[in-house]
Amino acid sequence: MPAVSVIVPCHNLGRYLDEAVESVLRQRFQDFEIVIVDDGSTDSETAALLSDYQRPRTRVIRTPHNGLAASRNCGIANTSGRYLCALDADDRLEPEYLARTVQILEEDASVAFVSAWLRTFGDEQWEWKPTRCDLPTLLYEDTVLTAAVVRREAVASVGGFDTRMPVQGDEDWDLWLTLVERGYRGVILPEVLFNYRRRPGSMSTVCWQGPGHLPLAEYRVSKHGDSYRAYLVDVLLHQDADTAELLRRNDESERYLAELESALASRREELTLLKSRLGAAADRHADARRAIELEQALRSVSAEVDALRASLSWRITRPLRDIYGWWLKRRGHR
Repeated sequence: MPAVSVIVPCHNLGRYLDEAVESVLRQRFQDFEIVIVDDGSTDSETAALLSDYQRPRTRVIRTPHNGLAASRNCGIANTSGRYLCALDADDRLEPEYLARTVQILEEDASVAFVSAWLRTFGDEQWEWKPTRCDLPTLLYEDTVLTAAVVRREAVASVGGFDTRMPVQGDEDWDLWLTLVERGYRGVILPEVLFNYRRRPGSMSTVCWQGPGHLPLAEYRVSKHGDSYRAYLVDVLLHQDADTAELLRRNDESERYLAELESALASRREELTLLKSRLGAAADRHADARRAIELEQALRSVSAEVDALRASLSWRITRPLRDIYGWWLKRRGHR
């Protein structure tokens, strides 16, 4: 019986799966099993990868497409570790993740789940460092990692992940909230031990910013209504604090924008002036170039005239030119 069962649901995410599995295999803590639940994948890449997936201490279970909650519950039912870790197929664990989280659970029987800080990778790079996972905090925000390591008996006591949620994506938040409501306690390690992939179309984007946000919020508030009523002031104060911070950042952004617009207008004026000066300079340059060309042509013609006048033919024909000139003057006089 392994200490930790790592459950990896996978629906059409074969391109990332190896990274997730390798991050588990590289753990300093090696007492684990890995169960991949193929949640009805349909793309050829994932199907080809899982058709004969051979990795140490790793099994693949295939099910029809039932969503994340059902896939995680299937993984729980087909594993035996006393601790559970639900790792998404596109994320990664740091090598010390299992060692540090299991240590807390082994040393303190009052702790039911252990989370940590995360670092994003992929389309975005930032770190997330929450500090609290008590009930008032969890009513407002999910501060616990999906892959937090949790005691099996605690998950079993609340019936596993909720498969009735209207949209996929917040099943883990609901689990942590339910556990804390039932009196279980969690802790967050102040260490960056988890790598969370940010990519277009990810489930978190749908839950936080997309059409799934409102139905999930309504379901959560309805299901945990007693807790929301009991801690309404705390939730509102948290909301006010976040709103105030958002407004402050918005004011700073608007101030920076105004300063940038002013600087941009000034630079545009400078650019217009420089262009006009450049145009005038170009005209003067063209005139100077034309004058040089005319001077060169004049020198060339003058040289030709001088050469002609110095020639023998010019000197021999001079009497004829004098007679012709006298005749033209006389004709003009008449």
